Amino acid sequence: MTEWWTYRPSDFLMFAPRTYWRLFELANAGTWPLVLVLPLPALAIWVWTARGGVRVAAPVLAACWAFVGWAFVLERYTPINWAAAGLAWLFFAQAIALLAWAARPATTSAGAWQRRAGHALVGWALVIHPLLAPLQGRPWRQAEVFGIAPDPTVIATLGVLLLQPPRGAARALWLAPGLAAAASAATLWTMGSPQGWVPAAALALTLFASLRPGLRADRAGCLPGR
Repeated sequence: MTEWWTYRPSDFLMFAPRTYWRLFELANAGTWPLVLVLPLPALAIWVWTARGGVRVAAPVLAACWAFVGWAFVLERYTPINWAAAGLAWLFFAQAIALLAWAARPATTSAGAWQRRAGHALVGWALVIHPLLAPLQGRPWRQAEVFGIAPDPTVIATLGVLLLQPPRGAARALWLAPGLAAAASAATLWTMGSPQGWVPAAALALTLFASLRPGLRADRAGCLPGR
């Protein structure tokens, strides 16, 4: 029997990388022409959030999370990866949490770093992320689009939460996108894809921007005479 320490993480993959990327092609074809329309609500979410319109932006974002959880994760990803069923429920839970946030949008003022990072993440998710497929030699049909594919939806949500940081119990809204980004990074790295750095970097930027105001306050409090 082969010793367990000789196995690599890729040996535990239940699907081939080309099967994984094919899922996005099938999802885009199955939702056509929705893939052409989704940039409009995505841009609306961006503008509404930047202007403080959480009551309007959060329900639209919730619909995107519910749709991705059902149409992609549950219907397409789970058949090739049984562990994805838990990810689908994570998407559904986030959709419900976003609706609850819309009913009582408790937020705090975003700092300068949070605003910059939030705009960068949303911009990446909407504009740059779909370009990763052709940049890595995959066809345009496999582009990952916000509202259909998990990663751009998760990254955009991290940006939205930075633009309007939730407070109190609403801080739980960070949990699902954080876990989803970490799971995606682990899966992509296991597949040997350099794209794994994208959700990892998005999560790292979110943590840095979220903690920076607190770190600055701590430093100020340690200065002489404070």
